[in-house]
Amino acid sequence: MTRPDFTVTPNTWEFLRDAMIAPTGFREYDARWRYPEGINLPGVTALGLGLGTQMQRRGIAPVIAVGNDYRDYSLAIKNALILGLMRAGITVKDIGPAVSPMAYFAQFHLDVPAVAMVTASHNPNGWTGVKMGFERPLTHGPEEMAELRDIVLNGAGEPRPGGAYEFVDGVREAYLDDLVGDFRLTRPLRVVCATGNGTAGAFAPELFERLGADVVPLHTDLDYSFPNYNPNPEAMEMLHDMAAAVKSAEADLALGFDGDGDRCGVVDDTGAEIFADKVGVIMARDLSRLYPGATFVADVKSTGLFAADPELQAAGVKADYWKTGHSHMKRRVKELGALAGFEKSGHYFLAGPIGRGYDDGLRVAVEICKLMDRNPDRSMSDLRRALPMTWSTPTMSPYCDDGEKYQVLDRIVGKLVAKHDAGEPIAGQPIKEVVTVNGARVILENGAWGLVRASSNTPNLVVVCESATSEDEMRAIFAEIDAVIRTEPGVGDYDQTI
Repeated sequence: MTRPDFTVTPNTWEFLRDAMIAPTGFREYDARWRYPEGINLPGVTALGLGLGTQMQRRGIAPVIAVGNDYRDYSLAIKNALILGLMRAGITVKDIGPAVSPMAYFAQFHLDVPAVAMVTASHNPNGWTGVKMGFERPLTHGPEEMAELRDIVLNGAGEPRPGGAYEFVDGVREAYLDDLVGDFRLTRPLRVVCATGNGTAGAFAPELFERLGADVVPLHTDLDYSFPNYNPNPEAMEMLHDMAAAVKSAEADLALGFDGDGDRCGVVDDTGAEIFADKVGVIMARDLSRLYPGATFVADVKSTGLFAADPELQAAGVKADYWKTGHSHMKRRVKELGALAGFEKSGHYFLAGPIGRGYDDGLRVAVEICKLMDRNPDRSMSDLRRALPMTWSTPTMSPYCDDGEKYQVLDRIVGKLVAKHDAGEPIAGQPIKEVVTVNGARVILENGAWGLVRASSNTPNLVVVCESATSEDEMRAIFAEIDAVIRTEPGVGDYDQTI
C-alpha cells in the first residue's frame, strides 16, 4: 500500500485513483473528515485496509459488523470502507443503514468482535467519519486511533486473502425488540419524538408506539438534506423547536435524537429545555433508589450536582468526573464498574443490568419512559424543579483550527493555572483548583466552575460555565474565562453564546 497523498485535489485524475486523507481526521476517539475535501473514496478504502490490518496485528478475530447513517453519501463511504476491510482479509457483516447504537448492538447480537459505523454523528452534511471498536462495548481511544493513523498514513496496510462479505438482514428489528423488552407504559404519556429528519426517524417513532406512548412526530421523516436544521439535541435551535412542539401538543415531554442516534435531548412539559447533564442527575436520582451506592461517571463539562446533590449523597452514590468523549467515558464506566456515565452532550452510557455500556440515545429514551412510569404522580418539570438550582451555559464552541487547537488550549490552560498560582480570583471568588484531566476546569471556592477544552470532533474549543449562586455569577465566570481565551488570536467566533 502506498502512502496517502494529501496534495491530491478534487476534480483531478489522481483524485479518482490515489488515496487522499487529511491527517487531522484521526481524532481522539473516532475518525472524521470533510468529504470530499478531507478524504476521497480511495482514501476511505485505505482506511478500511488499515483498520483490517490493525485487527490482524492485534489478533482480533477477522470479522466485523459495518453500518452507515442516513446521508446521501454514506453508502458510498461504507462500500469503499468495506472494500478495504475485505482486502485486509476481514469478513464483513453489513447490517445496512443504522443508528450507531444499532451497530454496537450488532456486535453482541451477531457475536462479532469488531464494529465500524460510517457516520458523521451530529456534524452537518459535508462531514463523514467512522466510529470503530474491537472490544465490546468499547470504541477506539487515543492509543488505538494513533496506531490506526500510523498504519494508514505510513502506507503500512497489509493485503491478505480470505476477505468475505455478507449482508445481514433483521438487525434493526432485533435491536428494537431488545430496546422494548417486556416493558409497556402503565401511565398515559404523550411524547414529542424529534429526530431532525436524521437516521433515528427510522427507529424512534415505532419504538415509542411499542412502549405505549402517544407519539407526536417532529421532523421524523427521513431526509438527508436536513431541511429544518442539523439533528443535534444539544443545539438550541433543535431544543427550541422541541419546546414549541411540546407546548402546541400539550405533551408530557419531548425526546430528541442526533444524526446517528447515540444522543438524547429532553424538553419537559412546560417547554423548559433541560441540559443533558441535568437530565443525567434526574436519572441518577431515580436509579440510585433502585441501586443504592451506585457509581456514576460524569464528563468534565457536566454539572457539579453529581457530587453535590444531597439526594445522591444520601443514597451513597459515588461520583467520578472524567474526560469528555464517548470512548473515554465508555472505558471509565467499565473500569469502575459504574452503573452509568453521563455527558453534557447527551451521550449516556448505561451499563448492566440496565444496558450494555455503550451510548444509545434510544435506550436512554426507554429508560426515561420507565422513570416517568415509576413516578406516575410527577411530571418531568416536577423532577426538574426538585433539583438544586444552578445556572449553566449551553456548550459553546468558538472556532479554532484543527491543526492549532491543542497548542492554543495548552497556552490557555497555562494561563488559567497561572491565575490560580498567583491567587487571582475569577468572578470575585478565589480559585480552589484547576482540574486539567481534559482541558481546564476552573473550580471556585463556592463550587462554581468554568471549563475550556478542545473539541475532539470539530475545529473548535469548548466552553461551559456553571454557578449555584446566580445567573450573574455564571455570566461573570464566562466573561473572565473568555477574556483569557481572547488572548489567543487563533480563536474565532462562538457558534452560540449566552
